[in-house]
Amino acid sequence: MARYADNHFDLAIVDPPYGIGVSKNGYSTLGDGEKGQAKRKNYGVKHWDSNTPNELYFKELLRISKNQIIWGGNYFIDYLYNTSCMIVWNKNNGSFSMADCEIAWSSFKTAVRMFTYTWNGMLQGDMKNKQIRIHPTEKPIQLYKWLLHKYAKPGHKIIDTHLGSGSIAIACYDYGFDLTACEIDKEYYEAALKRFNIHKSQMKIFS
Repeated sequence: MARYADNHFDLAIVDPPYGIGVSKNGYSTLGDGEKGQAKRKNYGVKHWDSNTPNELYFKELLRISKNQIIWGGNYFIDYLYNTSCMIVWNKNNGSFSMADCEIAWSSFKTAVRMFTYTWNGMLQGDMKNKQIRIHPTEKPIQLYKWLLHKYAKPGHKIIDTHLGSGSIAIACYDYGFDLTACEIDKEYYEAALKRFNIHKSQMKIFS
C-alpha cells in the first residue's frame, strides 16, 4: 500500500484474516455432515487465518482510502476508532451452530445497517444462481453488490487487500467499478481469476 498516495482510493472494502484459525483444518465452517446436513467441503490445510493484520496495515488502509468497510471489525477494535455505522450481514442461519451474522466496521457517518442473505450450509439466498464456493470464508456476491449500491458512487475506485474467492471482483465488474485487489495465496488467486473469467464470458454471451 505504500505505493499509493493519500486518499488514492474512494472506498476500501476488505475482509482480512480474523485470526481465529478457520483455515487450519482445511474444512469449511459450514455443516458437519450430521443430522441431514451436507458434508463439509475440504479446502486444504492453510495458515492464512493464524494472525490478524498488524497496526501498520490499518494505518495504511485508512491513509490510502477515503472511506473503509472492514469485515471482522469486531476483531480489530484496537486499531480502529468509534463509528456510528457498523454493517451487519445476517446469514439467516436459524438454529445452525455457527455465527448468526458477521460485522463490518465502516467509516461512514450513518446509522447501523443490516443486509439479510441466507448463507447456511447448502442453502443460499439465490438458489437459482447458486455460488460454488472456492474459499472457506467466501462471501456472497450479492453482499458486495449491496455494499456497492449503498456506499459507492459511479466512478469510484475500490480497493480490496484480501481478494480471496473474488466475489468482490465479480460485483465490481457487474456494476462497472474500477477494482484494485491483492491476494498472496497463489492457489486462491488462480481459482478466483478462473471464476472471474468464466463469469465475464457468461455475461458476454447473455448480453
